[in-house]
Amino acid sequence: MSIRLVLADDHVVLRQGLRALLEDESDMDVVGEADNGREAVDLVLQTEPDVLLIDLVMPETDGIAATRIIHERSPKTRVLVLSSFEEETALIASVQAGAIGFLRKTAPIRAVVRAIRAAARGEVQFSATAAALLVREMHEPSAPEHLTSRELEVLQLIAEGLANKEIAWKLRITEKTVKSHVSTILGKLGLQSRTQAAMYASRLGLVRTQPPRFGAPPQAHDARVVSMNSVRRLRSPGRVRHA
Repeated sequence: MSIRLVLADDHVVLRQGLRALLEDESDMDVVGEADNGREAVDLVLQTEPDVLLIDLVMPETDGIAATRIIHERSPKTRVLVLSSFEEETALIASVQAGAIGFLRKTAPIRAVVRAIRAAARGEVQFSATAAALLVREMHEPSAPEHLTSRELEVLQLIAEGLANKEIAWKLRITEKTVKSHVSTILGKLGLQSRTQAAMYASRLGLVRTQPPRFGAPPQAHDARVVSMNSVRRLRSPGRVRHA
């Protein structure tokens, strides 16, 4: 089944170039485009996509306000911010509004594709810089003494970026059991999302020493980036399709 996408960015050339690149992926289908936040909200409510890629700085309604509305009115749509900058205030506001991920527009296209697939599965996805900013922003939490040893294991693996299926395989339990543990962890800690759980665990020092999967480096064989230069270089005449 294809991942249904909506793209929201007021830079038309960049937006259409990104669409062309994403539609090269066999499991992705761009069902619409918006050039401002108000249109993004209307389009999401009409089409109910799996993932919305949205810029923060747009006319009429900004990306943060649009994200908040979409999170409230279309909670099944995962919001992935694709921004020109990683400013701490905007990043925190995006997460608080309901965004499940945050990447820069200079990210390699493979990183964007991975983030979209992860978002469609309900997994958090941040660049390394964004993840570090979120950790720094969090207040020092108290030790989670009320979590069981198994719940602590699951929390640790969430922070390391593993999906439920991977956690199940690693702990030799069913995916349904993992989902139950995740729900219990969020409830006990008073958190709303896997994003918050991952940041909580990172702040506690539960993440192992290997690099987290947030902002994983792009594969060496594909160094394309989502930028004006890459759009001009990679797009061919007539490649953009319209919904």
